[in-house]
Amino acid sequence: MASFRTSSGDPLTHGNSRVKEARKLARRSFRASAGLFLADGPKAVEGALAVEGCVVEIFATPTAAEQYADLLGAAPVTLVDDRALASLSDSVSPAGLVAVCRLLDRPLAEVLSGGPRLVVICADVRDPGNAGTVIRCADAAGADAVILAGDAVDLHNPKTIRASVGSVFHLPVALERDPVAAVRAAQAAGLGVLAADMDGRNLFEADDLLAKPTAWLMGNEAWGLPDDLRAAADEVVSIPIYGGAESLNLATAAAVCLYASARAQR
Repeated sequence: MASFRTSSGDPLTHGNSRVKEARKLARRSFRASAGLFLADGPKAVEGALAVEGCVVEIFATPTAAEQYADLLGAAPVTLVDDRALASLSDSVSPAGLVAVCRLLDRPLAEVLSGGPRLVVICADVRDPGNAGTVIRCADAAGADAVILAGDAVDLHNPKTIRASVGSVFHLPVALERDPVAAVRAAQAAGLGVLAADMDGRNLFEADDLLAKPTAWLMGNEAWGLPDDLRAAADEVVSIPIYGGAESLNLATAAAVCLYASARAQR
């Protein structure tokens, strides 16, 4: 059974100091200084609980604590009222659970150690929904790691965490300020870096490339890959467009490329 704790026996309110401190984790600067972030909803909380030492505390409404009692197990749970929980969640319809977790990002050298076969490098990806969805796609395709490079969205942004639907807890994610350095590190780890961009080799005619250890290089949602980063890749590969659409969005393109690699490698 989960262990419930409050200062008075009653659920904590919106104005409680512990709730106020946790609410500050909505800000990137505070997440960085505290080394903590918020994971909102049962899927995220379940994923966080599966990572040893990740969860510091779970805030739950009494209704959610009862509903998800089997999920919470022996986790430290603090009961809060509905208004307090809503102030910790950025969801339109909060599910009643929010966990305070330790930051997840790992060193670049660590995620590239051990002979990875499939990695995705996101360069200057700014949209948290896209970043979280790419992490989810990478997890589903059996990738070994994700690298958020350059001026990227915060991995621990609540929207990124929610869009990953728990996948952010399943595979390692590294942060690297220099996208070219991320490419070079992947190449040094034995990965062929394939830039997903226009005017490249047809993805569906590139099984010889895809069957090898690969790092997919994906660019910014609006402007794609800059010339220097495209040139740093080993090869440019394009998803053919058969209809009238100008292009695919980032998360969709990442899913197509990752699954093409997963198929070829299996």
